[in-house]
Amino acid sequence: MSPVNRRQFLHGSAALAISSPFNRRFLPQGLAADSPPAPPRLDIELHRFGVNYTPSHHWWFCWNDWDPDSIRRDLDAIASLAADHLRILLIWPYFQPNPAWVSPLHLQRLDQLLTFMAERQLDALITVFTGQLSGWYFLPPFNRPGEAFFTDSGMWAAQELFIRELARVMVSHDNVIGFDLGNEINTCWSAPTHVGDAWMSRIFSLTDSVMPGRLNVNGVDHHPWFERTTFSPQALVADQQMAVMHCYPWWTGALKYGGPMDPPSVRLLAGMAALIRSWAGSQQKPVWAGEFNTCLETLTEKQQAEWLERAVSAAIDEGVAWFTYWDSHDVDRRFAFNSVEYSLGLLTNDGRVKEQGHMFRQLALAHRGKPVRHPTAALPPPPSQPTQESTWRWLLDWMG
Repeated sequence: MSPVNRRQFLHGSAALAISSPFNRRFLPQGLAADSPPAPPRLDIELHRFGVNYTPSHHWWFCWNDWDPDSIRRDLDAIASLAADHLRILLIWPYFQPNPAWVSPLHLQRLDQLLTFMAERQLDALITVFTGQLSGWYFLPPFNRPGEAFFTDSGMWAAQELFIRELARVMVSHDNVIGFDLGNEINTCWSAPTHVGDAWMSRIFSLTDSVMPGRLNVNGVDHHPWFERTTFSPQALVADQQMAVMHCYPWWTGALKYGGPMDPPSVRLLAGMAALIRSWAGSQQKPVWAGEFNTCLETLTEKQQAEWLERAVSAAIDEGVAWFTYWDSHDVDRRFAFNSVEYSLGLLTNDGRVKEQGHMFRQLALAHRGKPVRHPTAALPPPPSQPTQESTWRWLLDWMG
């Protein structure tokens, strides 16, 4: 399906609504149960607030050590924060340990998770080729590195099988937003942009055919927006009805230009949205903050909440439509991770709502379901040189 037809098709099927009530059996102490009705599921002109789900029990290793009770408790806590959607991270080699076979048990667990989420009026964006997650690599046994991921015929056959088997489960769930092609695929498999762009167009044709009427996206990290790698910014804005950005002051290098509460940090979401719209050539291009946080261990909960309020407010002023915070729960410290990963949640690992969790809820209640206001000021052309330095010069000039 061509990009133009794809956008028209999705826009025409964006009137789905959610009618089931919240089911909150484990409401965290101190939070009221009131929440505005969720907006139409695929209406990209209304604000939405969600989280990247990190299970409190066994992290995403839980796909292999399933505990439905802890999952339900997590979802109740997330719903109490006024979130309306979750990004769900699949672990590719768990689901597809062989190129010709997808695990029925793991598909069953995904089906159960989507059912639990629907009971709590939570929608789902499902990642596929993960790949890489929180600093660890989860590569299938049949992996082909680098460019071969995008060009090898055997890899394509395995990828197509996986998507079709996932869609067979997902299509019956009305609360599925669609596919995210992976968790920052470009951090795991790199290629020249013409190779990555061709694969992305082909895979979107597949996802659109097996999940018609949904919103399928490619959530890359900041690099393709800042420099020439794997996917071109031109293709990322043309092939997606809604461009997705991942924004972290730490990983983008914002702290080279100021402190955590200075414009390069608190206006990063707004600035990257402007950059994306510059590549699109339109201030009307819908933008989704698919991952965002500071990734700064030195900030207190109160400071993280302040950053969240300022960053989201600036992004709303710049017309960012959907927000999906990284992440729901802190990671259990018995697992070995980069230390920053332990404290990124809105909730602690044992379920306490943190200061940033309370702020997230305030922002969601204030803005969720309200119309997106697109900026009208003219944007400069995108950076002429695709490098980190030139892109940051563009962002700093835009920020003034």
